[in-house]
Amino acid sequence: MTAGTDNRITGHIETDEITAQGLLDALVDPVRRSIVRQLAASDHDIACGTFDISVSRSTGTHHFKVLRHAGIIRQYYVGTSKMNTLRRADLESAAPGLIKAVLATREQPIK
Repeated sequence: MTAGTDNRITGHIETDEITAQGLLDALVDPVRRSIVRQLAASDHDIACGTFDISVSRSTGTHHFKVLRHAGIIRQYYVGTSKMNTLRRADLESAAPGLIKAVLATREQPIK
């Protein structure tokens, strides 16, 4: 993970700005929960174009923006790839147990 964020990517909020309402609003969508699940299951950061999501590129971009603005993910560039990382420590500090609870729930397949 990069220590800073790329200045081409806006909307990263500080840990103290993460709210329960913002997290819940972002996590209500099954595509966004899928992105979070994939990040949580990975042992490395993931490029936007390599997620297993069944939406158009522009819709995917919207979902990543919502997750970034809620404080769930941090994005940065490596060359031309936009990388994503789950802000585990920040999320645990802001809403203890919430992400673990979301990840522990059974998910219905996205139709």
